Amino acid sequence: MSLPILNERAQHLLKVLVERYIEEGIPVGSRTLAQSSALSLSPASVRNVMADLEDLGLIHAPHTSAGRVPTIQGYRLFINRLLTTRQLDERELHHLQGELQHAHGSRQHLIATASQMLSQLTGFTGLVTLPKREQVNLLHIELIPLSAQRVLAILVMSDGEVQNRVLPTTRAYSAHELHQLAAQLTERLAGHDPSRVREHLLHEMDSLRSDLNSLMQDTIRLTEQALGQNFGDGTPDLVISGQSKLLGTDAISNRSQMQSLFAAFESKRELLHFFDQSQRADGVQIFIGSESGYAPLEECSLITAPYREEGRDDGRIIGYLGIIGPTRMPYDQIIPRVDMTARLLGMALNPANPPAV
Repeated sequence: MSLPILNERAQHLLKVLVERYIEEGIPVGSRTLAQSSALSLSPASVRNVMADLEDLGLIHAPHTSAGRVPTIQGYRLFINRLLTTRQLDERELHHLQGELQHAHGSRQHLIATASQMLSQLTGFTGLVTLPKREQVNLLHIELIPLSAQRVLAILVMSDGEVQNRVLPTTRAYSAHELHQLAAQLTERLAGHDPSRVREHLLHEMDSLRSDLNSLMQDTIRLTEQALGQNFGDGTPDLVISGQSKLLGTDAISNRSQMQSLFAAFESKRELLHFFDQSQRADGVQIFIGSESGYAPLEECSLITAPYREEGRDDGRIIGYLGIIGPTRMPYDQIIPRVDMTARLLGMALNPANPPAV
C-alpha cells in the first residue's frame, strides 16, 4: 500500500484525530479536532485539512455523521509514521514474567498460559502456535493401567518434553502385559521422529500381521492410538484464548460477521496462514482490516510476533503469537505487550540461561 506524503500540520491533525477516535469511539468533528490539536487553527482551517485527508482516503464520514473516522489506510499511516509506543510498566512486566516462569507442566501448558496472558493484558483474543519441532525424537514409552479399558501412555521426547495420552482399549491389561507392550514399542520406536515412526512401524508390521501373536497385535493397535494424536503432518497447532472478549467490542458489526469470525477460531487453518505470512518479515507484524485478505477479519486487526529460542533477537524462530481485536484499538499499548510476551515466552521455553529483559 502506497501511503501519501503529508505536511507537518496534516500529520499532526491526523494523529490527534486517530488517537481521539481510538480513545472515545466517536467520529471526530472539526471543532473538537481544533480544540484538541493544540494548534492555533480555526475550525474552518481544520475542515480544510480534513477535506484534504478525506480526498487522500485517510479518513471518512460514517453514515451521515458530521465527524470523521480513520480508514484502514489512515490507520496504516498512523501506525507506520506517527505512532509512539508505550513500554510495559514494571508491574505488568513482572506479572507476565512470573506467570510464564511458573507455568509448570508441558510446553502445551506454557503455551496455553501465554495465550491467556495475552488476552488478559490486551482485553482481546490471544493466539499462540505450539513450538515447531525440529529433530525431536522419541526416547521412551511407558504404559500404565488406569481402569478396565483405559491405559495411560507416557511419551518421553529427546527435548525433555513428556506427553501423556489416555488410550481406550478393547480389554483389560495387567501391569505385566503393559510393561511388555511398552518394551516392544520403546525398542522399535526409540530414536525416531514421532511424526514418521507410526507410518514406518505399521508398514513394516502389516505384512506380518497374520503371523503375530495377540500381544504383538495389541502393540500395533496401541501404537496407532498413541502416535496418531497430534503427530500428523507436523503443522503447528494454535491455542486461542478470550474469543468472547470480542463480543463486547466494535470488532463485530453484525451476526454474520460474528459467525464467520468464530468459525475461523474453530477451524484455525486460515489463522495459521497469517502466522506463516509473519515469517516473511522480522518482528511485530500488523494486519489492519482488509489488509489480511481474509473476510472474517475485515473489521479486525491482527498483531503477531515470533518467539525465539531463549528469547534472543538472533535465536531461531520456534513459533508465533498474536492478538485479534477491533481496528479501533490502542496500538501504542498493544504492540509492546505482544512483543514482550513473545520475548518472555521464548525465555520461559528455554530457561537455562535467560537473558535480562
